[in-house]
Amino acid sequence: MKAKSLLLLCLGFFLGAFFCLDVTANIPAKITVTKTNYQGWQNSYILSNAQVEAVVVSKVGRIMQFRFKGGEPTFWENSQVYGKAPNIKSEEWGYFGAGGDKTWPAPQSEWEKITGKGWPPPATFDSVPVTARVNSSEVTLISPIDPFYGIRIYRKITLEQDKPVMKITTTYEKVTGKPQNVSVWIVTQLRDPVVVYAALPQQSIFPEGYNKQSENLPANLKVDNGLLSLKRDRNKSHKIGSDASTLLWMGEKVTVRIDSPRVPGASYPDNNSSAEIYTNLDPNTYVEFEFLSPLKTLRIGEKIDFTTTYTLIKRISDNSEQEAKKIIGLL
Repeated sequence: MKAKSLLLLCLGFFLGAFFCLDVTANIPAKITVTKTNYQGWQNSYILSNAQVEAVVVSKVGRIMQFRFKGGEPTFWENSQVYGKAPNIKSEEWGYFGAGGDKTWPAPQSEWEKITGKGWPPPATFDSVPVTARVNSSEVTLISPIDPFYGIRIYRKITLEQDKPVMKITTTYEKVTGKPQNVSVWIVTQLRDPVVVYAALPQQSIFPEGYNKQSENLPANLKVDNGLLSLKRDRNKSHKIGSDASTLLWMGEKVTVRIDSPRVPGASYPDNNSSAEIYTNLDPNTYVEFEFLSPLKTLRIGEKIDFTTTYTLIKRISDNSEQEAKKIIGLL
């Protein structure tokens, strides 16, 4: 039987009647990986299923985009650096703010002691090209060994076959040097939102449901029955931490849900925060969703694995709060 776009299985019965069954519904959607030139970066990859696509750029060590096919971008991209390679020796590009989704080591308060600089982030985690290992259904980014932390980073990017869902498993592997107490820190830069939300646990470890990590709190910060919400301030940057396991970014047409379940009883950086929200001021109009793994002392040969799950959801109304509650399960 020749392959067709619609596969029909026809069954004959003794009365001469024929019943045709569409069996394509039981065939999982194919996941593809396509090599491309993305925004001037050659040897990039588009990982796609029937609904969504993720753009992986090894030249800058990022998952640069996640979107519905033909839909609006959700990750923020810095158009000023399109096609450029990070240069750790350049003062201008010492911090390569390309956007997208990346990983840094936490806590940040240890950077100066370990690397000699409190800022920018350690170059291997932020400002070097990485190797892409590609197979038919996934892409894994592999970094060099960071000379300060003695850690190699792996980031495996996969899509679920029939859902608008991406998973990224980030692994820190200790290869050289003395034991290091570290947490995997995931930083996802997203475009200017309508509003962002955090689903707070019923028994939060923080009396107000969050902890303040910037000089001032956002003027529009609100906590109502376990749902934290805020909007980006155009004139000031803000940051808060929490013990949430779910964060929501809402655009005009689509919502991005990011999940990483908190481990009960574990110790986390940043005043025991497992999830953080940062909002940037103009002209770089982005917010950051940040998730952190529990702290672990890594010795040579040991690893930390940390998975973050990203789900795209099409918006169906103008009532952001009601939609957020439905997505989280509060309604």
